Amino acid sequence: GSAGQSLGAFAVQGLLLEVIGDANDYVGKGLSGATIVVAPRPKDRRSASGDAIIGNTCLYGATSGKLFASGTAGVRFAVRNSGAKTVVEGCGANGCEYMTNGRAVILGPAGDNFGAGMTGGAAYIWDPANRFERVVNPDSIDWYSLSEMPAEHIGEAKALIEEHARRTGSVRARDILDDWERSVHDMLMIVPKEVADLLLARTKPKSRRKVAEKA
Repeated sequence: GSAGQSLGAFAVQGLLLEVIGDANDYVGKGLSGATIVVAPRPKDRRSASGDAIIGNTCLYGATSGKLFASGTAGVRFAVRNSGAKTVVEGCGANGCEYMTNGRAVILGPAGDNFGAGMTGGAAYIWDPANRFERVVNPDSIDWYSLSEMPAEHIGEAKALIEEHARRTGSVRARDILDDWERSVHDMLMIVPKEVADLLLARTKPKSRRKVAEKA
């Protein structure tokens, strides 16, 4: 069915919340170690791919735990996330705003102003249409093809997508994993500029932002 406001707010380690249906705003607000899963009914998973499944400002101020939602999130997703790990299949404007730690995997389009004020953590975005450059806020972050990142980051992204597929039955996640050798080239790793300096010390990826500026 449908969960109301603040599903799993401040939920602690050891708790698993599973919703077959959808949820409203503030899912996982202040999440503190629990795992939250929101997925469509099994018979609707193919037709519902890309539909909204959780509301606005989800994972606001989360400190730890996981959120897997087999559909899109609203605006201000993972704002001030400081440690939670999450996989969703798209998000609205201001995603990962002021994020300080944690991991966010976005298997779909992100809205405008993504990553504004982001100072820590990392995001992985599946971007087969190459539209991310049109919506990103470049002041705080850089982004790189995941295929050019160290193996540990590729493995981390893949492991989160695998867990997402297992917990939610996501058709999109399964399709991405079934064609991983191609999918990894359609994924970006987004990091704050300070973290980017550390990455660049270990490898020499080509920043899509810098390529775009040269063009």
